[in-house]
Amino acid sequence: MSLNDPQWGKRGRSGPPDLDEIWRNVNRRLNELLGRREPDEGGAGEPPRSGFPFGGAGLLVALVLIVWLASGFYIVDEGRRGVVTRFGKYTETTSPGPRWHLPYPIEAVDVIDFSKIKTVEIHGNTPASRSARGLLLVTDDENITDALFAVQYRLKDSKDYVFNTKNPDDVLVQVASTAISEVVGRSQMDFVLYEGRGEIAKKTETLMQEMLDRYGTGIQIQSVSLQDSQPPEQVRPAFDDAVKASQDRERQKNEGQSYANDIVPRARGLASRLLQEADGYNARVVQEAEGNASRFKQVLVEYNKAPAVTRERLYLDMM
Repeated sequence: MSLNDPQWGKRGRSGPPDLDEIWRNVNRRLNELLGRREPDEGGAGEPPRSGFPFGGAGLLVALVLIVWLASGFYIVDEGRRGVVTRFGKYTETTSPGPRWHLPYPIEAVDVIDFSKIKTVEIHGNTPASRSARGLLLVTDDENITDALFAVQYRLKDSKDYVFNTKNPDDVLVQVASTAISEVVGRSQMDFVLYEGRGEIAKKTETLMQEMLDRYGTGIQIQSVSLQDSQPPEQVRPAFDDAVKASQDRERQKNEGQSYANDIVPRARGLASRLLQEADGYNARVVQEAEGNASRFKQVLVEYNKAPAVTRERLYLDMM
């Protein structure tokens, strides 16, 4: 109950009991136990009694009652919420500020921290799924990877967090292990080890939040990160050899591609130059042949006109 509540100080089921009425009831019970009779109101035969009959006993009872009522005061700090229960049943959630509830054993309050972001590392929920580093997971291509995930979370609903599950933090670990196994189980080994870490973490976060909301845990996932992913220790040497062979293959492929990138342009340049030279030679030969043919035709015309003279001139030209 807030100190600013307009019902503060009034009698009611949710406020503190009336002290005068409690005091009269206590006195009446004590008088009955001691066999004493209460004086009549307005009686003139007896001297007036003090406000605390039986002296120190009454004062002690009053002090105990005051202390008991004062024990119901509590303060909810910023970033926290108070979950109030009455005889173990949820009553209300209180916001930051000074508050009061019916003292124990009638009501109790659990103050839950909403502002704190917690981090948990997922190592598996069964011994068979754990390793020295993290989780042993089977990929879609039937390989095994040793992975370590970290989950950051905070609370978003105090009532759900306190009442819907017996141990919400254990539920979080089990949900994380299930979601991780499902996401990794749909991925290839190389994708998990290398380029797919960010995508796997994001899919795991989404699936975890869906499952936590379905169970009503009152937990909000802030982030999921795949911190490490390696082959199991037992097969690490063989896997390293396979990785090295793959790297060697990739290196040789890159070297071959680099050589091709160097030699092909040079070969194309040489071929282009040879084609140009051939075209030039072809043009030159054709021109020479055409020139010779033209001269032969001219000689033929002269020969037809004067064969003897033409033969003599050709003979002299050759000599």
